[in-house]
Amino acid sequence: MGKVKTRLAATVGKEKALEIYHLLLRHTFDITCNLPVSRYIFYEDFINEDDMWVKELYSSELQQGFDLGDRMHNAFEKVFSKGHTKVIIVGSDCFELSADHIAQAFDELDKHDAVIGPAVDGGYYLLGIKKLVPEIFSNIKWSTNSVFRNTLERLSMLSYKCAVLQELTDVDEASDLDNRKLQAI
Repeated sequence: MGKVKTRLAATVGKEKALEIYHLLLRHTFDITCNLPVSRYIFYEDFINEDDMWVKELYSSELQQGFDLGDRMHNAFEKVFSKGHTKVIIVGSDCFELSADHIAQAFDELDKHDAVIGPAVDGGYYLLGIKKLVPEIFSNIKWSTNSVFRNTLERLSMLSYKCAVLQELTDVDEASDLDNRKLQAI
């Protein structure tokens, strides 16, 4: 305990933050398990063979890279290497994210080079691309309020046509949870 949701843990405590993290993972599983797409789960340190990510539904991989940008770049590269032509990555920290948002993102990739779901805090909860774009993963100050804007600017500079989805709230701090959700935990 103590490695997940550290900003949240600072305000609600480590145990409550871990509970919220598990609820977020369950939510992510629930909204992705029935999508008609290939699904991958990228583990941080080791592949847990005995967790909720049903092996018949999700391929398991280890994250690789120094920072979030490296890890996302490598995840996209890995999935593209398996022959996929549209790849979307979602975080596991957005209660507002739905299967419909993900389906919409795949639809947008039929008309655009990229799709991004902005988060209220200036980051993003979803990123989709049709080919690897290394420039959008390097020299970004991750976990800041400029991540979405910087990524969109880079895609524009590269002349990539990008769709922008509805802005949603991801959970980084207690203020990101409405009181009903926090009390229910």
